[in-house]
Amino acid sequence: MPHAHHAHHDGHEVRNPEQVNAYLVGGGIASLAAAVHLIQDAKVPANQIHILESGPLPGGSMDGAGNADTGYILRGGRMLNFSYLCTYDLLSKVPSLSHPKKTVKQEIDEFNAVPGNKTNAHARLIAKGEKGPEIVDVSQMGLNTRKRADLLHITAETEKLLGRKRIDECFTKEFFDTKFWYMWDTMFAFQPWHSAVEFRRYLHRFIQEFPRINSLAGVDRTPYNQYDSIILPIETYLKAQGVEFHYDTKVNSLSFRPETAITVSEIHFASTKDGKTGLVHVEAHDLVFITLGSMTACSSLGTNTTPPKPLPTVEDALKAPDGAWELWSSLANPTVNPHSSSFGNPSNFYTRTRESNWLSFTVTLKNPEFFSALETATGNKAGTGALVTFKDSNWLMSIVVPHQPHFLNQPPNVQVFWGYGLFPNKIGNIVQKPMSECSGSEILQELLGHLNFPSSPTLENSITIPCMMPYITAQFLTREKGDRPDVIPKGSTNLALMGQFVELPRDTVFTVEYSVRCAQTAVHELMDTEEKPRDVYMGEHNVKVLVEALRMLLT
Repeated sequence: MPHAHHAHHDGHEVRNPEQVNAYLVGGGIASLAAAVHLIQDAKVPANQIHILESGPLPGGSMDGAGNADTGYILRGGRMLNFSYLCTYDLLSKVPSLSHPKKTVKQEIDEFNAVPGNKTNAHARLIAKGEKGPEIVDVSQMGLNTRKRADLLHITAETEKLLGRKRIDECFTKEFFDTKFWYMWDTMFAFQPWHSAVEFRRYLHRFIQEFPRINSLAGVDRTPYNQYDSIILPIETYLKAQGVEFHYDTKVNSLSFRPETAITVSEIHFASTKDGKTGLVHVEAHDLVFITLGSMTACSSLGTNTTPPKPLPTVEDALKAPDGAWELWSSLANPTVNPHSSSFGNPSNFYTRTRESNWLSFTVTLKNPEFFSALETATGNKAGTGALVTFKDSNWLMSIVVPHQPHFLNQPPNVQVFWGYGLFPNKIGNIVQKPMSECSGSEILQELLGHLNFPSSPTLENSITIPCMMPYITAQFLTREKGDRPDVIPKGSTNLALMGQFVELPRDTVFTVEYSVRCAQTAVHELMDTEEKPRDVYMGEHNVKVLVEALRMLLT
C-alpha cells in the first residue's frame, strides 16, 4: 500500500526491492550503514548493492591501521554516547567478529559494563604549575553571571537569527579562558571562529553531558579502535551477505535525465590504479547514495623524523585522489548540472583550511615506562581517563590513552595512544617551532615536557606518526541555510546525499551518529520502509537532565 507521504517525492511508485540496484558512492560509515539497512529493512538483495570507494579500504574517516614495527596510525577517535540512537540501532543489526551469536552493540555494552573500563577522568585538564604539571580542579566551571547569561542566550536563539555568526561573536573574550570552554572545545574540537549555529546544536544535543563534562563518564568506548570494532564487523557482514565492494574506484560525475525531477541516469567513474574510465547506467528505479565532501581528504602523514606536508591549496582540494570535493563541486556547478541549486555550496567548506585544520598524532611505545608514569600522574589506568588536555600548551594539546590492546594485531609488550593539537600553527612551549613543522619525535618531546617526564627511555623506544588534516573541522565552519543540501534534494526521485555536509535538522555533525542518521533517512525515504530513524535524542526535553545541567552551569 502506498503511504500518504509519497507526495513529496513527486509521487514516485513504491519500488520493488527485487529490481533495485543501489550504488553507494564512498565506502565510509554512511554507505556501510545504508547497505545494512537496505538489506535488512528494505529487503534489497545484497548482490544488487554496490559500494564504490576510491581508496583500497572501507571505513572513510573511521580508520585505524599499522603495526608495531612501523607504528600504528589513528587519525582520530570517536566518543560514542547513549544518545546515539541511530548508531546503536545499526550496531544491534550486525554480528560481532569474535562472537557471531552476539551483535556489535552487545559487545560494546559488555565492554563498557566492566567496572575497570569505565571512563572517569581524574585529570581532564592539566595546567603548568610552579613546581611542574598540576591537575586542575574541574568540579567548578568558572562561569560568572555574564558568561552563563551568554550561554543561555545562544541556547535560546534561533538558527535563523544566528545565521553565519561565529561562536566568538556571541561571547566576551574571557569566556574562552574558562574551564568550561577548555573542556568543551577539546572534547568536541570546536574553535572560537566556528559556527555559532553548530555550537548551539551541541548545547541542546549534549546538555545531558554537562554534569559529566569534567569526568567524561557519559562516553562509551569500543573494545578496540573504531576500524577494528565497527568498520571491520560491518564490512565482514556485508561481504558475507553478497554486497559488491568496488575499491580504487573514483566517481567523477553523475548524469541526470533531461526532466525537471532530479533522476540520476549515469555514474561516471575512473580507476585510481590505471585511470581507466567507465560508466554505470542507472535505471529510474535504481538508487544512488553519495557521501558528500570529506573531513579527512588530503590528510598528510609525517614520520617519527619528518613533519607532514603543508596545507593544500584550493586547487589541491579539487585534485585530491579521493575525489570527494571534486564530485560535490561538479554537482553544485551550474554550468555542468542544471539542478545545481539543490546541491548546496561546497566551496564554503573546502576553501578555508586555515580555519578547519588540526594535527593529530599516534604514538607506538615499546617501553611501559610512559604508561606507568602517566597512570601515577593522572590517577587513571589506560582506557579510563578519556581526554587529558594540557590547558597551557600553545598547541592546545590533548591526549587519549585507550584500553590496551587498541588494535587486533597489537603485541602484548606494545602500547598505543593518540592525541591532537588544535593550534598546529603556533610555536611549541618546549620545541621552538610550529606543531605543523614538527616530526613525530619532536611532538612526543613536547608532550613529555608538559608532563615533566624524562625523555629516556620513552623517546628512543617509540614511534610517533603525525597527521595533518586540512578539513577535519570543515563541517563546523560558519554556514548559512542552503550551504548544506538536504539528504533527499528537493525534486529527487532516486538520489540521496549523506555524510557530514548535508542538512539534518537538530542533529550535530562530527559524530558517527550524523552519518548513520543520513543513511537511515535515505533508505527510509527512497524505499518507503516502515523503519524510520529514531528521533534525535534531545537532552533538554527531560526535566531532570535540564536541572542537572543548570546546576553544573551555576557552579
